[in-house]
Amino acid sequence: MHCHNNRATRVLAAAALVWCAAPSLRAQGQSGYRVLSTARTSTMQKEVQEAAEAGFRFADVIGGETAIGGSEVIVVMARGSDPALYEYRLLATSKTSTMQKELQEAGDAGFDYRGQTQFKSAFGGKEVVAILERPKDPAARLRFEYRVLATSKTSTMQKELTEAAERGFEFAGLTVGKTLMGGDEVVSILRRQAR
Repeated sequence: MHCHNNRATRVLAAAALVWCAAPSLRAQGQSGYRVLSTARTSTMQKEVQEAAEAGFRFADVIGGETAIGGSEVIVVMARGSDPALYEYRLLATSKTSTMQKELQEAGDAGFDYRGQTQFKSAFGGKEVVAILERPKDPAARLRFEYRVLATSKTSTMQKELTEAAERGFEFAGLTVGKTLMGGDEVVSILRRQAR
């Protein structure tokens, strides 16, 4: 949990620095970074795709409480050398079964995992948010298989991660947060290239 807080602090500090340091560059679209923040994942989906069309590529994501926006998802996009070559999909749910289903649908469509976070939704629940990316060129796309593991016990997570690794899955990301039942839950996302 300590590492996650340090990561959150670094991402938020970087986002604040980029946001405050060069407002005139941001307005002209010349900045090397674009910081996106919203309390609604549907809005973030639209903004991430618009940034991609403008030549930016996903860099990092964090969810949490901000000083002015309450609970938000913050995404940092970096200007890429090859503009508009990627498409993005955001998935957000409080149910691991739904996340598993939606991740697999995205994997079948050629989307690769890029990052995940957790934040409080507008309805008061906690959601895991995953960001996926795929090349716009269909010939450059790969298919992926995903596994979502969720447990409140690290010993169980150890066993499940080991079993998944033996089946060829690689660890992609981890989120720790409150479950709908009120306890702490660890959510891991794993992937392997589809055969």
